[in-house]
Amino acid sequence: MSAIKTSLFSRLFFRMKIQEVVLLFITVVWGCTFLVVHYALQFTGPFFFVGVRFGMATLVLLLFSLPVLRGLTWYEVKAGCFVGIAIMLGYGLQTVGLQTISSSKSAFITAMYVPIVPLLQWIFLRRPPGIMSMIGVLLAFIGLVLLAGPDDSSLVFSTGEIITLFSALAIAAEIILISAYAGKVNVRRVTIIQLASASILAFFMMIPTGESVPAFSGTLLIIVLGLGIATALIQVTMNWAQKSISPTRATLIYAGEPVWAGIVGRIAGEILPAIGLFGGALIVMGVIVSELRLKRKKPAASSDGYTG
Repeated sequence: MSAIKTSLFSRLFFRMKIQEVVLLFITVVWGCTFLVVHYALQFTGPFFFVGVRFGMATLVLLLFSLPVLRGLTWYEVKAGCFVGIAIMLGYGLQTVGLQTISSSKSAFITAMYVPIVPLLQWIFLRRPPGIMSMIGVLLAFIGLVLLAGPDDSSLVFSTGEIITLFSALAIAAEIILISAYAGKVNVRRVTIIQLASASILAFFMMIPTGESVPAFSGTLLIIVLGLGIATALIQVTMNWAQKSISPTRATLIYAGEPVWAGIVGRIAGEILPAIGLFGGALIVMGVIVSELRLKRKKPAASSDGYTG
């Protein structure tokens, strides 16, 4: 029996494209970042951390993209700034939420951005979601309710959970904005602008929130450098891999991100209750279902060559 399972696993793994294997590895890295950020917040405030993280990612990309910037257009600057605002809100609010909730719970709630996208497209672009998208949204919402883990008979979301849910909304907006500008801009140039603007805006947010620059910490410096480089590499790798992988296939792979985060969190000592784990599983299921499409049966051809 074990030999059969090994054979099935081997065939499944070796049938994957190299791009799919790389994306699978990226989801593992993503899953680890939640716990790393959660730990880094012991040394710094959320917006300073986001600002330095994306500032470092910008510098890394600049080292390999300076010649490309010569053709930068005003339209690309505008597109990059709009996406950068969404990135800052998404990662900034996610980091704020991580101050009070576990990395595992944060990862599952953040994954809500996938089923939220068709809802935002319906509201702002007048594109009604399909039946599978609606089922995915319903599954993810039920999972969110279970993951929140009310302490009593009434449903009460904590502040950290609510803030993280808003971060998922911002990330969904980011995806819609990227789709709106796709094909009209140079990806590398816009990526640099969006990362740089997200960094600058995060630093600016320190003023109204009263956040101060933290004392120097060697540990924080190493974390920021590592995450900055990882963010840049992940962004470039995703753009490379998704040229030959369908969005649906990519999303199915990305759905493993909160699962890896939950595994890493469990190893680190974070324990979600059984109902919370079930809720997280429903969110992942909602993510997958929302990207599936029902195939319509083609009308059968008649004997004279015409279709009915």
